Amino acid sequence: MLDWTATLPRKRMGAGVLLCDEQDRVLLVEPTYKPHWEVPGGCVEADESPRAAAARELREELGLSVPVGRLLVTDWVPAREGRTEGLMLIFDGGILLARDAAGIRLPAEELRGWAWCTGPEAEERLLPLLARRVAAALRARSGGGSAYLEDGFGAA
Repeated sequence: MLDWTATLPRKRMGAGVLLCDEQDRVLLVEPTYKPHWEVPGGCVEADESPRAAAARELREELGLSVPVGRLLVTDWVPAREGRTEGLMLIFDGGILLARDAAGIRLPAEELRGWAWCTGPEAEERLLPLLARRVAAALRARSGGGSAYLEDGFGAA
């Protein structure tokens, strides 16, 4: 018997991690395959939870095994040319101490570099959509809540 849920629409899903240092700067990564910076993270694979995907991406992209904390942001992103609609999540990675950051190892074929960025520096390096999402994640982290966004904007 066919599971009727298999006929339902599917959405693309991504999971990222907000890592901060002791000065509240955000860790951003510079991919080799696109012109703008990102938060560590990536696509959620089939049969993988978003939290597990976030932890996997931290290991693959940075060589870090840090606890992935609470969900800070859920952002529904509408379809656009070349992309389907999707749900983008950002989890709290907590504070990464300098001694732990010293252990970061980048996969050269995927990432060109990484940097600690202040809010204004992150806004300069990120696409506007992701800059809005990261700003919402920082607010949620400091306020103890979470944010629901649509295309990076707070939904009324």
